[in-house]
Amino acid sequence: MFKSLALVLAMEYTKACVSDSNEVVNSSISTLAHHHSPSSSSPPPDITTLKHLSNNLELIVISSDFDFFADAKVVVSNGREIPVHRCILAARSSFFRNVFSAKEGSSSTRFELKNLAKEYDVGLDSLLAILGYLYSGKLRSLPKVVCVCVDDACFHVACRPVVDFMVEVLYASSTFQISEPVTLYQKCLLNILEKTTIDDVLVVLHVANMCGKACEGLVGRCIEMIVKSDVDIVTLEKALPQKSVKRITDSRLAHGLDNSRSSNAASNFPDKHTRRIHRALDSDDVELVRMLLKEGHRNLDEAYALHYAVAYFDAKTTYELLDLGIADVNCRNHRGYTVLHLAAARKEPKIIVSLLTKGARPLDGRKALQTQSVLQELPDFSSRMMRGRLVPMIGCV
Repeated sequence: MFKSLALVLAMEYTKACVSDSNEVVNSSISTLAHHHSPSSSSPPPDITTLKHLSNNLELIVISSDFDFFADAKVVVSNGREIPVHRCILAARSSFFRNVFSAKEGSSSTRFELKNLAKEYDVGLDSLLAILGYLYSGKLRSLPKVVCVCVDDACFHVACRPVVDFMVEVLYASSTFQISEPVTLYQKCLLNILEKTTIDDVLVVLHVANMCGKACEGLVGRCIEMIVKSDVDIVTLEKALPQKSVKRITDSRLAHGLDNSRSSNAASNFPDKHTRRIHRALDSDDVELVRMLLKEGHRNLDEAYALHYAVAYFDAKTTYELLDLGIADVNCRNHRGYTVLHLAAARKEPKIIVSLLTKGARPLDGRKALQTQSVLQELPDFSSRMMRGRLVPMIGCV
């Protein structure tokens, strides 16, 4: 029942976004019609013919029947090759025109997506959405993977899969110098920001900063929300460029929201002892962390050292901290997150397994389900479940 309702709402949301996209196309068509009024020498364009042309060009992207005619390929992160046609991309995007006309591009037929969009990872679905627009002038509905997640109660209007897809398309549109999708997706993101988590707002701000002046409105709204939030300075410094961090901290100070003067100052502005532990982790020096702990100024939980390691470093650092045997794996930081929440948000199955084996507890059914879904991405998860090693630790409590 919940899933059916969620999918219906997601479809309605998608229709709203796509209708905005079609407004851009229809506006262009109306402009053409205006310039070809009956009084001019040329007849008005046939709108039906234009739509038919758009649909035909869209088939080049969605049907494999046209792959034979492609003269280049874009390679995504999993190695899949997406056939493309240089003439169409070059005609629609000055970015691709420059890529194909460059010395390296003129002789190459394979283009790595990570080399085209260097600052942010763009997934397959986001790439196909952009290609679909370049070929047909239309934006597709939200892909299926965006409208389905492990939470049956989710309406898929502003959850993380939706946000991730939108910011990827926004960034790719900006990078490929395609202005219409930038305008559309900025508008869509502004409409859903209030419904997202503040952690997702950080992601949106990070990407909007990359898009420059075209996304100034989105940047400003994100900063307004973060200023009023409980996001601490450590998270800000890790998630955002220094210019944005300064803008947020200055605004908090101007509005009397300077957390360093609040009763919760230790949680928001780490003292020098906590900073030293974090810097040791930045250097991947767990032995130095051990030495700092012996000084007795801060323990691992007071410094949220395990939270810091799980959020920002690889599994090796987490393993080494857990091996010290002195961290509370169910400790909550000042925002109420346990290390398991952070590991699940990062989609790091190996870290999640290590936390569960040390006694980390999901605190409600929904989060337990989300954690289990992430764990199932790990190749040996099913066999370990069959042996009963993880069963007692992923149940609802």
